[in-house]
Amino acid sequence: MKEEAKDRRLVSGLTTPQSVWELQRALHAKAKREPACRFYSLYDKLYRRDVLHHAWRCCRANGGAPGVDGVTFEQIERAGLDGWLEELMKELREKTYGPEAVRRVWIPKPGTDKQRPLGVPCIKDRVVQMAAVLLLEPIFEADLPDEQYGYRRGRSAHDAIRTIHGLLSRGYREVVDCDLSGYFDSIPHAELMKSVARRVSDGAMLALIKAWLEMPVEEEGPGGKNRTSKAKDSGKGTPQGAPISPLLSNLYMRRFVLGWKKLGWEAKLGARLVVYADDFVILCRSKAEEARKRMQEIMGKLKLVVNEQKTRTCRVPEESFDFLGYTIGRCYSPKDGHSFIGTRPSAKRVSAICQKISQMTRRESYWKPVGMMVGELNRTLRGWGNYFSLGAVSRAYRAVDNHARHRLRQWLNGKHRSKGVHPVRHCAMTLHKDLGLARLAPMTANRTHAGA
Repeated sequence: MKEEAKDRRLVSGLTTPQSVWELQRALHAKAKREPACRFYSLYDKLYRRDVLHHAWRCCRANGGAPGVDGVTFEQIERAGLDGWLEELMKELREKTYGPEAVRRVWIPKPGTDKQRPLGVPCIKDRVVQMAAVLLLEPIFEADLPDEQYGYRRGRSAHDAIRTIHGLLSRGYREVVDCDLSGYFDSIPHAELMKSVARRVSDGAMLALIKAWLEMPVEEEGPGGKNRTSKAKDSGKGTPQGAPISPLLSNLYMRRFVLGWKKLGWEAKLGARLVVYADDFVILCRSKAEEARKRMQEIMGKLKLVVNEQKTRTCRVPEESFDFLGYTIGRCYSPKDGHSFIGTRPSAKRVSAICQKISQMTRRESYWKPVGMMVGELNRTLRGWGNYFSLGAVSRAYRAVDNHARHRLRQWLNGKHRSKGVHPVRHCAMTLHKDLGLARLAPMTANRTHAGA
């Protein structure tokens, strides 16, 4: 019963309603039992009230800014959620629903000074897409290979890191660290729709997915709002930020994983894949350069572009590589100094969290009560520490702790000066014991290595 309840959890602690979970279980069981089965009756389940309501709950838990229509979650709730859902059910049932444009925003790319585009659909589109995910995910989950870890229930980035560590420990020391240029923007619609249609024959559902792929993009510029139909005109791309996007990206990357195996490169080269969304590595006992060449050939056939400058081969432990924010390679024991193959938070990610803490404690935030600031810092520190919890973390934890203390001291003194109060020296005990600032360092004793 515990495992069954765990399977029903989706996001932010939400439990899938019994009726929706039973539907998902039936779809998954049929897909698993019949690998060639095509599902022809899905659209009518899209506007079931229990499915739409749970899709709303998932989107509400994820939060996020409004789309191009400016409608927020709070506005919908004030006006009446039941009425809003009824209207959406009617639009879907009568097939008058059509997606709006996606609002494009730019967000920082972790560990760099660059930015990446993010598509923000309207809340109505998010809810309908999430409803589609609730139906499609159980079907395609039956087909996704074990090598894929991203955006899958019961799998995580930590699982991918542990798998890599296990392969390295078993002698797969030559690594192809792969990078694709603009994967989400490059996925060809025609080929992607073939991957969807392999399992879905419901014309209304296929038409809806195609419409989502072709949504125009609206972006605020110096001259005002600018709307383009690049995705429709080019016939490629899926907007990052849309609920349907992770599932579709996994579905297309599956083509690469299957191609790698069916062409025999896994067996011929002794080369294993570990894939997380569009990030992946190839681990070999030898012949890494040959593996890189074959990977590029397959990606060319899939109409995807390999970033030649960022894709590299290396041999561990003589060299290291970064994957999902971790540096994987030679580490040293803080106790006796002996070396081992392990993982640690990458320098880029340590720098990124320190920069975020600096931004949080700028003078513009002097108006905040001390308790509020400490609470915000603690949530940031614990979130970062929970993700970067594998392997040799003590040095990174000390660096982040030191920076957090330094910035909080500066913030407290700046806040006091702004009120005409003479600044005082805040010792570490005051910051941690009296003010309650979290520390990452004591968590080190509870951390485990990224073993297989």
